Amino acid sequence: MVATMRLNENTLLLGKKVVLVPYTAEHVPRYHEWMRSEELRRLTASEPLTLEQEHSMQRSWREDADKCTFIVLDAEKWRARPSTTEESCMAGDVNLFLTDLGDPSLGEIEVMIAEPSCRRRGFGTEAVLMMMSYGVTKLGLTKFEAKIGQGNEPSIRMFQKLHFEQVAVSSVFQEVTLRLTVNEHERQWLLEQTSHVEERCYGDGSPQSQ
Repeated sequence: MVATMRLNENTLLLGKKVVLVPYTAEHVPRYHEWMRSEELRRLTASEPLTLEQEHSMQRSWREDADKCTFIVLDAEKWRARPSTTEESCMAGDVNLFLTDLGDPSLGEIEVMIAEPSCRRRGFGTEAVLMMMSYGVTKLGLTKFEAKIGQGNEPSIRMFQKLHFEQVAVSSVFQEVTLRLTVNEHERQWLLEQTSHVEERCYGDGSPQSQ
């Protein structure tokens, strides 16, 4: 299996509203601040971690072969760099997990727009489309699943607009599972939705020539 998490360590994806960059140590303090929110922990089924544990988690994710993670940045703020730090541009994160060892074409996708000022602005939708396009073109994925808390109606609606269909409900975990199979028609649609996205070298974390 390709070391999925390492695959994107030098990749920056520039969209209209968001920029996706690898999760680095620079991002941990803001991420840690977000995860102090009880609501975010509930929505992401996360345990509270110390800052040290969060740094350790970031390093482990960096090495993990079955995860691919990008930090979501506000593109408008990012374009104002270098007058703003990358940490101050952070909006959330988007993840792919290869959950089925027997089926490497299936990826579970998650998105979190944690920064309140960045919500309801289409950031999550663009981040998911960009991540799905990356999964299809770089990781060979043809199926996506999203597991969402039953009470998280905005997230469920967002995935349904992206052609996901509900396939299961778990009363135990209080979550619904939505799935999308990327046939040729869906692939073309996905590539059209993300045709504006530029891939750049992330390198040392500074934006390349704009």
